[in-house]
Amino acid sequence: MNNIENITNSVSLGQKIAFGLGMLANQLFPALLSIFIVVLIQDLGFNPLLYGVIAFVPRFIDALTDPLMGFISDNTKSKWGKRRQYVFVGGILTGIAFILSWQLYPENGETYNFWYFLIFNLIFYLGITIFGVPFVAMGYEMSDNFHERTQIMAVSQFIGQFAWVLAPWIWIIIYDPNIFVDAATGTRTLSIIFGVLCTLLAIIPAIFIKSKSTLNDDHLVPLTRDNAGKSIINIFYIFRDAWKNIPFRKLCIATFLVFNSFQTIAAFSFFIIVHYLFSGDASAAGIWPAMHGSVGAIVTTFLVIPLVSKMAQSYGKKETFIISQCISIIGYVLFWFLFVPGKPYMFLFALPFFSFGIGGLFTLMMSMTADACDYEELRKGLPRKEGSFGAIYWWMIKLGTALAGLLSGLIMYYVGFAGDASTQPEGALTGLRIAYSTIPVVGTLFAIYVMRDYEIDEQRAAEIKKQLSQRNEGAN
Repeated sequence: MNNIENITNSVSLGQKIAFGLGMLANQLFPALLSIFIVVLIQDLGFNPLLYGVIAFVPRFIDALTDPLMGFISDNTKSKWGKRRQYVFVGGILTGIAFILSWQLYPENGETYNFWYFLIFNLIFYLGITIFGVPFVAMGYEMSDNFHERTQIMAVSQFIGQFAWVLAPWIWIIIYDPNIFVDAATGTRTLSIIFGVLCTLLAIIPAIFIKSKSTLNDDHLVPLTRDNAGKSIINIFYIFRDAWKNIPFRKLCIATFLVFNSFQTIAAFSFFIIVHYLFSGDASAAGIWPAMHGSVGAIVTTFLVIPLVSKMAQSYGKKETFIISQCISIIGYVLFWFLFVPGKPYMFLFALPFFSFGIGGLFTLMMSMTADACDYEELRKGLPRKEGSFGAIYWWMIKLGTALAGLLSGLIMYYVGFAGDASTQPEGALTGLRIAYSTIPVVGTLFAIYVMRDYEIDEQRAAEIKKQLSQRNEGAN
């Protein structure tokens, strides 16, 4: 493919790294949550249905607040711009709520711990919304260059993936009796350490990424009390417009299918390794649950993201998406054959294939969403809607993640799996393994079908940029 638009590298490496450190916080929070939440079933004895409720309710409410935050961020008049102040405040709120939500004690009982965790987890997800929606929009706005957008997202995903390299090893620390008396104690302590770390990482973009004052931007809708009702109505118009933006709609649907089918079975990795490969002995499982997540993340960081970024420049973003997802399907199929009791190392051979799924997804989709925002400006004019489109994109993810969490609990309940039982009922582990290898494959195949005729390639993006430039020159 000939380069129609050269990479100008208008964004410095320092700015890209600052955004990447914010992405590390943005990924480390959910990575830690995915590790710690296992303790609710494995050690605090939560019923799988309560686990499903906890996984569903906060994420569902979070999905409802994202579009509102996107509208607020898109229309904020401030000398700091539209995003920075929200990223700063949201990062701090998220860190505090994360720490408090994990101060759980077994002696308080299942009912008390359930309500305590649910309340603070709701506050945690409110903080994630206030931080995450403007933060993602920052990334969309950093460059208008077709390929540099992919570079920005590749750098941020490269740095962010270290969350998934680090987080799985926390399982070993939590379950090491030489370090903590029990897993609940380990979770309480580590939540404080990582809560502070994540907060510091989250506010870095707010401090170091440049932004322009929006005090004199007349295209913005005033965020006054009188306009509050109108603002809510405008959110529905934004949803309507976003749905009519066909390229963006395809990105949302494809991401929903790939990411949330993966999320449905993500927690099963730990349970399959511990209960299928090591007969329910978490201590005997040792490093292997951590190896599953960490090796996959290392492959994603050092192989998948650089390769996908390079392939996108050579073959196109859509084509690279389809190729990377086809490779991931091979990995999911291999897991059925390579989870072998007595030979835990075998599943490592599936990880390089499996890693192309999520690793390729966000490197490409966040870049493609920025292209879709250009397309939306061409369709509808100013103001631009990076915040709203970012919110809607992540709304699809979070709503799907909420449903995935609920579905995970239902699957465990249906197959009769009990995390705190030494011996699982007959068929329970087989049911988890079937779900593990089939649900992501089905979701990925549907996503490939959705993206088969995605229309914004490099040439189309250059045409859109040229038309926008001509329109803006005419308006002046």
